[in-house]
Amino acid sequence: MSDDQVMFTLDESEQVTHWYNIVADFPTPPPPPLHPATHEPVGPDDLSALFPPELIAQEVTTERYVEIPEPVRAVYRQYRPSPLYRARQWEKKLGTPARIYYKYEGVSPAGSHKTNTSVPQVYYNSQHGITKLTTETGAGQWGTALSYAASLFGVECEVWQVGASFDGKPQRRTLIEVFGGKVHRSPSRLTEFGKSLPEDHPGSLGIAITEAVEVAAQAEDTKYALGSVLNHVLLHQTIIGEEAVRQLAKAGETGADVVIGCAGGGSNLAGLTFPFLREKLHGNQSPRILAVEPSSCPTLTRGEYRYDFGDTGGMTPLMKMYTLGHDFIPSPIHAGGLRYHGMAPLVSHAVHEGLIEAVALPQTECFEVALEFARTQGIVAAPESSHALAQAKREALEAKESGEEKVIVIGLSGHGLLELGAYDSFLNGHLDDDPLSEEDLTASLAGVPQI
Repeated sequence: MSDDQVMFTLDESEQVTHWYNIVADFPTPPPPPLHPATHEPVGPDDLSALFPPELIAQEVTTERYVEIPEPVRAVYRQYRPSPLYRARQWEKKLGTPARIYYKYEGVSPAGSHKTNTSVPQVYYNSQHGITKLTTETGAGQWGTALSYAASLFGVECEVWQVGASFDGKPQRRTLIEVFGGKVHRSPSRLTEFGKSLPEDHPGSLGIAITEAVEVAAQAEDTKYALGSVLNHVLLHQTIIGEEAVRQLAKAGETGADVVIGCAGGGSNLAGLTFPFLREKLHGNQSPRILAVEPSSCPTLTRGEYRYDFGDTGGMTPLMKMYTLGHDFIPSPIHAGGLRYHGMAPLVSHAVHEGLIEAVALPQTECFEVALEFARTQGIVAAPESSHALAQAKREALEAKESGEEKVIVIGLSGHGLLELGAYDSFLNGHLDDDPLSEEDLTASLAGVPQI
């Protein structure tokens, strides 16, 4: 290994061919989703109105590895493997003995990790004659990724975007439209649930999910696609961590000491960390794994681990997860992808079992670190990813205090080139941290079903 090498990649012959399923290695099985009416475990027939059979099979499989179809791998080859970088300039700035690596997903067509699951989801749907997919999006990265994938397979894409992001991130809306998607502000006047809310409502991911599900359930040629939370989505994202494990070895490291990802719905975090967690469970490495969320939407750190709906309208199955309550309306922070009331059941299970630690940080600290990272590494991080960077800085400074040469791996889930309005607000002192009050938390948890 060169003493100054900064980028580590894989040859085409080393391309990852299988997704990894953490369920096969959990010491205890995760609780199943429940039917909202019967409270019995959900079966394949309960999901068939929304998803094709391949995705349903992936949702419930206990197999350790699932083969990636060749048509999906062909698309992946356009931007994968994504690079693993050594943050040498940032290390120098921090004066830390820690070696910091970041896995950069901003190289994808959509500019984020979301393409890793949008491509297989659209591919499987297209194999069953589905001509239209509906979905929700927060900041717009998932809507962008699904629109791109839909354009590849000749499928129409209709997106409900959270109102606060629709209003504040017009470039994201435009990018979705560039790839052929149709975007609606959520709540909209196009669904019965949307009509029940004020037109100027700031929206939430839970509301947008309800609207997209409502439309998908009404047409046989239409299905719904979710960008996070569900097992099959997390499965697809594990290509990130599978590559990172191999790339870290190419960098001459025997493993990671700390692996850090931002946490909203959980797919980016799981995608990076689950393969490292496998190595830990198999006794090959012993990393601490950290999930970093906003203090204004502290699902893992202040939510409750219980069954709740994945959407505001109560149309989804009940999932055992950390939740702030499906009625929770988050503060309109700029990290739109981290403004979800719940957390992926598999991530929630890992946190509950003590396999992943959770941390909540204020957005001003995260933006401050993102500026430092941009000025040393030359990458403007997405506001979501800035949370992982901020925690990484804390870890690096701890290493400076102790003199420990630990290896830190960060998931940089996307770029922030369409988030310059957020950076402008920060630079001009217009951002607040807006932490969640105990009163608001109590009110939002009151609506969680008693199971």
